[in-house]
Amino acid sequence: MQKNLELPDLLRLIDERATAFRAAIAAAPSLDVQVPTCPEWTLFDLARHLGSGRPFWAAVVEAGPADAPPAEAVAARAEAQAPREREALVAWLAASTQELLDTLREVGPDAECWTWWGASQSPRTSGAVARHQLQEIAVHAYDAQLTVGAALPLPAQVALDGVEDFLFTCCAWSGVWPHEPAVVDYHATEGRSWRFTVEADGARAVRLPAAGEGEAQAPADASARGTAGELVLWFYGRTPLDSVKIDGDRVIFERLFAWDPNA
Repeated sequence: MQKNLELPDLLRLIDERATAFRAAIAAAPSLDVQVPTCPEWTLFDLARHLGSGRPFWAAVVEAGPADAPPAEAVAARAEAQAPREREALVAWLAASTQELLDTLREVGPDAECWTWWGASQSPRTSGAVARHQLQEIAVHAYDAQLTVGAALPLPAQVALDGVEDFLFTCCAWSGVWPHEPAVVDYHATEGRSWRFTVEADGARAVRLPAAGEGEAQAPADASARGTAGELVLWFYGRTPLDSVKIDGDRVIFERLFAWDPNA
């Protein structure tokens, strides 16, 4: 069974996706154009969001275990001033990414820290922060590329890790599920699958063994299939419900997308 990405690979891919984001910013005819997949933001707003967030997470990781993010990190993110001049903005984005990379490299993958996903299956560690930061940067790089008319598929290595990160970090929570229990399988055409089980008291995700390995699984109530990149963009609301192949009870997916486990 394939292992999760190690920290050096995560850092390399963060750098690559952040570089792709900056390239889209540099190529945009205007920074005031609306981002189709984030309609409340212009391209400049998206850049400000990404650039202010990386130092925030660097400070969170550096602070170590905590019940809340460091106050100085919250204040710095709120007060961040993104340059309006294009060249300066690109340089500001590069510096913010480098600050995150340097901090993650220095502390290693196992340092404990605050995270917003405390009740999920993902650990509250610097390695988990790196994993989720890769996905945030990758999806926003896609947003920026789409805005300038040159959206590319998510790299397969990023996307495969992204499917699991989304299920474990954003979905596998304790919380009241107000519907009947359901079992959902997600299949990436690259050959990896996951099972997501939701019951009255919450949800849990597991990676399924490859075909021909392990015991046969009971049938799921519904399943979704696509490339890993298609699944990630679908998870994050970048594409519509019918953009992947759905089998079984479609209503389950509608309920999952509407579910707030913290409500």
